[in-house]
Amino acid sequence: MTKTAVGWELYRSFLAVLTEGSLSGAARALDITQPTVGRHVGALERQLGLVLFTRSQTGLLPTEAAEALRPHAQAMESTAAALERAAGSQGGPGEVKGVVRVSCSDVVGVEVLPPVIAALRATHPALRIELVLTDRVQDLLHREADIAVRMAEPRQEQLLARRIGRIDVGLHARRDYLERHGTPRSLEQLAAYTLIGYDQPTPYLRQAERSLKGLRRDMFSLRSDSNLAQLALIRAGAGIGMCQVPLARRDGALVRLLPRQMAFALETWVTMHEDLRGSPRCRATFDALVAGMLAYAAS
Repeated sequence: MTKTAVGWELYRSFLAVLTEGSLSGAARALDITQPTVGRHVGALERQLGLVLFTRSQTGLLPTEAAEALRPHAQAMESTAAALERAAGSQGGPGEVKGVVRVSCSDVVGVEVLPPVIAALRATHPALRIELVLTDRVQDLLHREADIAVRMAEPRQEQLLARRIGRIDVGLHARRDYLERHGTPRSLEQLAAYTLIGYDQPTPYLRQAERSLKGLRRDMFSLRSDSNLAQLALIRAGAGIGMCQVPLARRDGALVRLLPRQMAFALETWVTMHEDLRGSPRCRATFDALVAGMLAYAAS
């Protein structure tokens, strides 16, 4: 293996091919030419002394060596993006400007944060927000995001964290659905209703099943791993499903069912890397998200 330093652009093209599965797809994603991507991958293979891809009828298949490099290339990409955000955010002392990348769940990102972000931007018009909607806990230590709203207590010591509190989740249905089908009075009666729930269980859902009092995947007539899709089905009157209580309270058509028998809580935190404490753009965004989430949890 050569000791010559490998340029980031080679890893960038390598990661794009890994993600897109072809040279042409990577070229489109990076907005460069396909021959350039090919030269980058070839140069990287020569410098590392490794074969990274094999050709197949469906495109380029990553080798075992390529898969071993994937998480490191992804970490480099996150660091490069964080560097660009920091470089583009330099202004006068205390000036709130530049890009802040915020990670949160789809429900929080769509239903809770938009008015918070709108008010934040009205106060700081030079601020730009990248909102990443995912249930995956993005790694703040590797700067995949600057700030995260998490439904779990952060474990890393290098994170600045503010506990929001417990956000209750309970069974809900639209009022007219209950008028058509009746209201269940016990957990046993739920089997006679259309239940809305997840499709593929995750470790979190398997743990949450202890609080779901026997609700299992095979009991759900309507299944989706999208929390937004489940919420839309509840709002459409399609059946009974789990919904965050503060969110349901905003909708007069939704009724909570069996609150004593069926409920669990999401421990909610707003977190960011402690190194960003002195960043005006991150501090202003962090404070706005904390205030907005506290108001939501108390509603």
